Amino acid sequence: MTDIPEATCQAVRYEVSILPEGDINRHVFNIDVEYRGDGKWAVTRNGWCLGADGTWAHGVKPYDRGDDWLAAHRFDLDTALRLAREHAPHVVVNGITALDAYRRTHPTT
Repeated sequence: MTDIPEATCQAVRYEVSILPEGDINRHVFNIDVEYRGDGKWAVTRNGWCLGADGTWAHGVKPYDRGDDWLAAHRFDLDTALRLAREHAPHVVVNGITALDAYRRTHPTT
């Protein structure tokens, strides 16, 4: 009988949003933090990738970019989550920011 190694599980993606779980608009305002291997994570949104300088660049495939580009667009998990959280209120969909969407559906009293 052949030995079968035990299956492993690994978290490879986080959804970051200021809209709460269950909010009808959450999925369109999400930012994703995705594992890219070797302890590095990317901050992504609809095919765009956040750089250390705070700008979004199109293309998240490693073979599309050189080492310098990858170094500026890959982070340890804590940094990636921090950047995603900082940018989450400012995601824009059809001219509306995530913060605007939040305020429309969760008005303060």
